[in-house]
Amino acid sequence: MTTDPTHHPADWMAAWQPMIDAIGQDFAPGLDPVDGDPIERTTVRRYLEPLEFDCPLHYDADVARAYGHADIVLPCTALQSFALAPAWRPGETIFDSAERNAQPTRSAVSGVRSPLEPPTTAFFATEYDVEYLRPALVGDTLGRRGARLVACLPKETKVGRGAFLTWETDIVNQRSEVVAHVRSSFFRYNPHPGARS
Repeated sequence: MTTDPTHHPADWMAAWQPMIDAIGQDFAPGLDPVDGDPIERTTVRRYLEPLEFDCPLHYDADVARAYGHADIVLPCTALQSFALAPAWRPGETIFDSAERNAQPTRSAVSGVRSPLEPPTTAFFATEYDVEYLRPALVGDTLGRRGARLVACLPKETKVGRGAFLTWETDIVNQRSEVVAHVRSSFFRYNPHPGARS
């Protein structure tokens, strides 16, 4: 029988010490493969439709050029959609369990996973901040560079025992220009026995 060290009363916090010791380390110093889709006019238009976002910088290339841009500007709020790796690829199985509250085997929105972390079965995002530095344009392809751990705070909450992890990364275009600086936090944890997550 295997025991989960994060549930042992004396050891669960100590299991996070390797992550605490790694604060400041970049777990992905290179550029993630830019395997997302290029930003296209029709995709931007369809993003604008349900929002009725009527700013000509986002649909009229002539207006965008008049304001110094080479092409239509992607709204900042759509940036993350184009910077994330695809959630699914043909032939993949994302959910390999039919259990209640099963987690995907891989997720572009679950944050960075480090081999230094103790095992956890659940997570949720707690914070997301973005500093926008330059516009992304139609024709650009975006990717992510870096995954620097800036905080690890073990904590027991009502939902379980785990740690709040904060990461910093950059969103870059195909020219390696930094488009945005992202800081995100997650609570990774093991639910209390019998708790419903």
